[in-house]
Amino acid sequence: MVTTHLRAILSPDEGKLALSTDYFRSEHHLRAEGVTHTLIIDGGPEGALFLPLIVRPIPGTPYRDAVSPYGYPGGVMDRLREVPKHAVDWKGTELVSIFVRDRIMGPRCFAEGTERNEVFFIDSRRPITFRETHRRHLRRNFRLGFVNTCRPVLEASLEERECFKELYRQTMVRDEASSRYFFSDAYFESLLCSPAAWLAMTRAPEGHIASAAIGVASDGVLHYYLGGTANADLARSPAKNVFVALTELSSQLGLPLNLGGGIQPGDGLEDFKRGFSNASFRLRTHEIICEPAVYSRLAETHTADNYFPAYRVPRR
Repeated sequence: MVTTHLRAILSPDEGKLALSTDYFRSEHHLRAEGVTHTLIIDGGPEGALFLPLIVRPIPGTPYRDAVSPYGYPGGVMDRLREVPKHAVDWKGTELVSIFVRDRIMGPRCFAEGTERNEVFFIDSRRPITFRETHRRHLRRNFRLGFVNTCRPVLEASLEERECFKELYRQTMVRDEASSRYFFSDAYFESLLCSPAAWLAMTRAPEGHIASAAIGVASDGVLHYYLGGTANADLARSPAKNVFVALTELSSQLGLPLNLGGGIQPGDGLEDFKRGFSNASFRLRTHEIICEPAVYSRLAETHTADNYFPAYRVPRR
């Protein structure tokens, strides 16, 4: 139980105080995501908590809010963890609200997080049994001559890196993804320079790369981060072979593999990943309102359901 006075401080240091060797708090990821600040929760003799944040203006207002970078960054914990949000003095941040993405398996930054989408794991320490349709497609592809490879991104060739980027972009166009997922070349440059990232690929019998994905190691988990499949090879389901390559890597590293979840609960992508998994967890986020009066005023004309902050709910 935290008994000392907790104070929130915002440092404009591009997240340097929150750096670690874990991918989602690495210099490569924080640079790619455009992290601007570190949020410091100062607990005095009880320790401190350091979280990377992207501070941004709230359009049409003189105010700012903040959000964690994409993924599962959580924060660097110097003894302080599971902090009760109500016990923190947030005024020093001069922010209206903060949206925090926590680690997927803990330990948690703050207490009483919000459970969100289910995410699916392959844990090599447990029995692994893929869905029968997945097994049938994998046997067919191996029989036809599909070949898996997996190597650190720092060892991948320029052709392999460029092909991964093209397959990823093809997939985002095909899935009509939001603009947030169309990353710049600078974003990929940071990702593809990370020592905590691997490139898994499946080559078709004809020799070209049919599907590829980036796996990143963070907080004791290998995460399927970004991936894509060529339009021309979609019917042959080579992404399933890529999952096998990442599963083998996770076993070698001694880390469970996080496949992620769907875009919406119960959608086809969630069902696809469920067919590979032997464990699951729930994403946890933390919604912090630093200035209740200002937040209420900005949100009063918006219907947000489970969206946070409510005043940023996308217009339909």
